[in-house]
Amino acid sequence: MIDLNGKTALVTGGSRGIGQSIVLDLAKAGAKVAFTSRSASSAEATLEMAKGAGLEVIALCGDVADFEGSQKIAEEATTALGKIDILVNNAGITQDNLFMKMKLEEWDSVLNTNLTGLFNSCKSVIRGMIKQRSGRIINISSVVAHTGNPGQVNYAATKAGMIGFTKSLAKEVASRSITVNAISPGFIETEMTNKLTDEQKAKITKSIPANRMGQASDISGAVLYLASDLSSYVTGTVIHVNGGMY
Repeated sequence: MIDLNGKTALVTGGSRGIGQSIVLDLAKAGAKVAFTSRSASSAEATLEMAKGAGLEVIALCGDVADFEGSQKIAEEATTALGKIDILVNNAGITQDNLFMKMKLEEWDSVLNTNLTGLFNSCKSVIRGMIKQRSGRIINISSVVAHTGNPGQVNYAATKAGMIGFTKSLAKEVASRSITVNAISPGFIETEMTNKLTDEQKAKITKSIPANRMGQASDISGAVLYLASDLSSYVTGTVIHVNGGMY
């Protein structure tokens, strides 16, 4: 059992799916956790689940795509938690379309949330981590960063960019005992994949050597490892959690 007692965490995009699982599992491991959501109403489900389990979790409303908003979120989290030891960059959106039909606003909105949002969130906590000479930054990428995917030029570009960002920042802050790593999930059972037809699910499952989609807990388990002292010598790397499909 990984013990994160005494640690604090900020998780972006923690209202559902993988983000929700990360929030709850970090809290179950003993960390005090703050998570971001675009609205108070969308945060309710995670808060109710945390309350029911007796976990210490708070929600902060804001949009990671907004630089000043991200600064405010980090300030509120630091005030509430005392410090930020762990940052999990999970917030992300899709605006799928074939490239020939893709609108500039579909490109911009995905880049602003997924990649500029990553910059904003890291920028808002990195100075504090350098000051305390410790920290864990964990970025949630995607298998499509490595394989590509038709109709997701914008999304795949942001998730691939996240990996370059991860490797570069890791080299800059390693001497301050700050690790920066990425996790690339494969196909995970979430609200997003639940919208697929049975035929689409069957086709995807056929491409996965494990012969099944993953669970959100498979990703939060990898987050727990990277957030703990077990991974203190692991930085600038990507953990693939995809059932063997890549």
